[in-house]
Formats: sequence, C-alpha cells, structure tokens
Amino acid sequence: MPITLSDIRQAAERIQPLIHRTPVLTSETLNRKSGAKLFFKCENFQRAGAFKMRGAANAVLSLSDADRAKGVATHSSGNHGQALAKAAQSVGVPAYIVMPRTAPKVKQQAVAEYGAEIIFCEPTLQAREDTLAEVIDRTQATFVHPYNNERVITGQATAALELIEDTNELDVVMAPVGGGGLLSGTALSTHYLLPRARVVAGEPTGADDAYRSLQAGHIIPSEQPNTIADGLLTSLGDKTFPIIQEHVKEIITVNDKEIVVAMHLIWERMKIIIEPSCAVPLAALFKRADDFADKQVGIILTGGNVDLSSLPFS
Repeated sequence: MPITLSDIRQAAERIQPLIHRTPVLTSETLNRKSGAKLFFKCENFQRAGAFKMRGAANAVLSLSDADRAKGVATHSSGNHGQALAKAAQSVGVPAYIVMPRTAPKVKQQAVAEYGAEIIFCEPTLQAREDTLAEVIDRTQATFVHPYNNERVITGQATAALELIEDTNELDVVMAPVGGGGLLSGTALSTHYLLPRARVVAGEPTGADDAYRSLQAGHIIPSEQPNTIADGLLTSLGDKTFPIIQEHVKEIITVNDKEIVVAMHLIWERMKIIIEPSCAVPLAALFKRADDFADKQVGIILTGGNVDLSSLPFS
C-alpha cells in the first residue's frame, strides 16, 4: 500500500518523544548570493546528529511487543547505525549493528555508547550482508534497512512535514539523494501538502547513480562511487525509486569542489556545522541559480556528523 499523509502524520506523532523538532533557519547573505529566499531545515541539530533518527525511531516504535523483545539489526558504518542504536536504547530494545572493521573510530564509539552490540566484518557489501544474516539467524532480530523500508521512509518524511508546517508557501523543496529514503519521504510530504511545489534533489557527480537511474527509467546501481559526500554512496532501492520517479522533478549533479564551496558558506555565514553530504542541495541551487531566482526554497540540511580532524577547508 502507498504511504499516505495519514501515515506520515501518525509517524510524526509516534516519534515525537524520541526526536527534536529541529529549527528552520534563514540567512540574508545566502539569500542575496543565491537570488532566492532560502529556508534551511536543520537536521544537523537532530538527535544522533542527523535526520536518520526519524526513520530509525519510526521503525523501532512500530514493532510489536514480541519483535521489540528480539531487537533490531542492521549493517551500517555511519549515521543509520548510530540512529538505530540510539532509538533502540531509548525504549529498551536490543540493537545489533554490523560495522566494517574500517569504520571511523568516532562512529564505533557512538554506536557503543548507545548500548548496541557491534559485530565487526570485512569492509565489503557481501561481508556486511553475510554477517548481518548470521546475526539475524542468531537473535531473530528485525532487520531495519537504512532506507529501503516503508517505516523508515515514512519517518524521514516527517522532516519535510515540519519544514512545510513552519514556513510560508514554498515553491521548491530540496534534499540530497543517496539511497533515497529522505528524498522519497520528502517528495511524499511535499506532494500531499504542497502539490504545486517542485521537489529537486542534489547528487554528487562522483556518485550520480540516482541521476542516471531517473534518466534511464530503471535503477542503475552505484559502482565505485568517489565523492567527498560519503553519506550519498548507496544505490536507490525498489521502494524509494518508484516514489522518486513519480514525484521528483529533477536531480542536479554537483562536483566535490562545488560541494565544498557550499559547505564552507554554511559554516562561515550560518555558523553551524554540517557534513559534506548536507551541502549538496545548496551546491545544486547555486549551480542552477537562475532556475531558483525569486523562489521560496526549503532545503533539508541532513546532518552534522563531520570528522573535525579532516575538514575539506582550512
């Protein structure tokens, strides 16, 4: 069954105890530079540092009592693993996170601090999937996919729901795209609440499988992606792609230099910390500024889990 506006509103109510209603910020400087009126939904202030907390919380809170007792499991080297561990800890549900042994220490520490059991594996997709299968066989935990999961998509849709509720009429809503969980949720909320608005995604040129998939009309897997936006390396899923096909007007690709410029601007002008993936939509807007001139544009800032020891500018 398709995800409805009622589903999204119910998810917003369900997850409210576990998330922050993040602020919407503006910047006169960025408005002037872009020629548009920009509204930034700051999910970098979300619990666990990213929008992923929304989908993880909705997935955990939607479990039956019997499934809660068995726990949740996933494979992740980044924000989804942290968010699922945090959401599970908040309601006393066991969490099992398969992580590649090469995952950044700071992310390993965060997952551990949230009380999850970490199971390490080799840094390949096959190893992650095989290890996860073994964990699920051992624990009978429920697998919560990082993005290709209806409950996760519905949870992510609540970010755009809040953005639209907290702003005046928007002409455009923008988000980055990796696996498509946030973008498909954003597209659904916008479709239901602002049917005349355009949904536009930003994507790195070094990981442009979603752009190519939309052009081809079928999923083209991401192969050997290479971009500073390390949160956007995954391929679209069979649940996210049809929603994006139907409701996303366009995907604009940007290179790493353009991403770093946009990231630097937000750090410098808005005084907030964001990660490279987060800057991709703003970079896309600047690249095609004429298309957004004099428009009211909502941009979801996805997260702030940046490694401060390896900033792309100094």
